[in-house]
Order: sequence, then C-alpha cells, then structure tokens
Amino acid sequence: MLAKNSTPVNTKNKNGRTPLSLAAWRGYETVVKLLVERDDVEVNSEDTWGHTPLSWAAFEGHAEVVKLLLRRDDVEADSKDGFGQTPLSRAAACGSEAVVKLLLERIDVEADSKDNDGQTPLYWAADSGNESVVKLLVERDDVDVNSRDCLDRTPLLHAAGEGQEEVVKLLLGRNDVEADSKNEFGCTPLLGAAECGHEEVVKLLLERDDVEADSKYLKGRTPLSLAAEYGHEAVVKLLLERNDVEADSKDTDGWTPLSWATERGHEAVVRLLVERDPERSPEKRTDCPQVQLALG
Repeated sequence: MLAKNSTPVNTKNKNGRTPLSLAAWRGYETVVKLLVERDDVEVNSEDTWGHTPLSWAAFEGHAEVVKLLLRRDDVEADSKDGFGQTPLSRAAACGSEAVVKLLLERIDVEADSKDNDGQTPLYWAADSGNESVVKLLVERDDVDVNSRDCLDRTPLLHAAGEGQEEVVKLLLGRNDVEADSKNEFGCTPLLGAAECGHEEVVKLLLERDDVEADSKYLKGRTPLSLAAEYGHEAVVKLLLERNDVEADSKDTDGWTPLSWATERGHEAVVRLLVERDPERSPEKRTDCPQVQLALG
C-alpha cells in the first residue's frame, strides 16, 4: 500500500489518530519503522487530545518505538498535549525507566516541565510510586524537588500521603528537599502520612530534625489528632514517644486526640492515650462517658 503514491499515509480517524499514531501506541516497531522512513509522514501529528505518536509510545513504555521516532530530525521530543503533558511526563507516569532515560538524554527535553496542573515528571513518577524513575529525576540538578502543583502540593507531600515509602526515601535524600513543606491548607507530609496511617513513612519523617512533629492543620488538627481519629495505633505510638508532641492538644473545636479516638470507638488508641497520663484513666474521667464506653 505504501508503494502506491496515492495512499494517504497521514489519514486520520474520528479521534484524529494517524496510522503512525496507532502503530506507535500499540508498539508495532516494524510498522513504525516503515512509516517514519517516509518523508511525507507527519511524525508530530496530533490527535484530538493533542497526543503525538511519540507521546503515545512514551506513555505505553515502547522504548524501541521511541528510539525510532527520536531518530527523526523533525520530531518534537518535548511537545505538549492538550493537558500540557510532555512525552517525558507520560513516560514518568507509567514508570517506563527505559523511555525516561532516552528522553532525558535529549538536550531539547525539559526535565522539569509543568503541565496544566503544575505537575512535573517527578510529581507523576512519585504519584505512581515509580522508584527507578524518581531516582533518575532526583539525581538531576535541573529538577526542582520542591516544585508545587496547582493545589500547592510537592512530590514529597503527595508521596507521603500515598504511603510511597521508597519514593519518600529518595526524595528525602535530596539536600534541598523541604521535608516539612505546607500546602495552602497547612498540610505537611507528616500530617498526610499520619492521617492515612503510613507507619514507615511517618518514621522516616520523624527522624528528621527539620520536621515539626506537632504541626497544626485545618482547625488546629495535629498529626496525633488525625492518627487518633482514624485509629492508626502504630502511628499514635510513634508520636507519643516524642517529647515535642502534646498528647492532649485541643483543636479549634476543643477536641483532643482522646476525644477523637473515643468518638470513633478506637479502643487500642484510647488505651494508649489514657496510659500516657494516669490522671486521665477511665476511673478518673467521670466527665468523659465516651471513654468508659470505648474501654468497656
């Protein structure tokens, strides 16, 4: 078919996909090779979403197809789709280490580009828990480890909330990382990890001198308050071992960690909190019937 000059090599389907786009997406290396060898093929053709053949190949992790496309002098290696994402962003999101390496070798690829939501390749790799890709990116001087997206979240804040332990380790390995950065609501990586009960991430953060263990979030909630509300016993234990954590701090509604634990019926957490201070034992807390109920 390609031997016939009348064949429309760049014809598009209803979604704006060309034969090259479809072949790149599927990883059909031999077909892509046939197409990119033609001078009249539009290697940077965009579909309805602004994705190019390179973007599709990068997202699917087809390293050999990416190589073929990058050999073309006219390929736009750092093109942005309708969401502002580059092939590098998409490769980082899917965790394709081989493709990320290929793209990072290009001088025309911005390693720290932001999409429409302010999210960088590092953010996407951290979000997906792709350790090998995160490692590649944090080793680069031109990657801002503290970049913030449109919701004021850093890669570390998001990784901590998702419980991505190994990713958190890699991010904390950067000398310039802001381990206690806050978003617009005052949430820190420690608060996010404590709320979701990610014990190992909490440990990593508490080992740092630059992390405030008793920082306050919306309505004055602390990491201990959040961990107590959701019954994360192991995290509560870690926080109670700290001298700089106020076990009986009150939020703006006057609720303490014990109040939250008793309200939610977390018996193990209630025991940890009342054992911290004998004066707060159930026998002496006649003013708090919830404690009596929680402990039976």
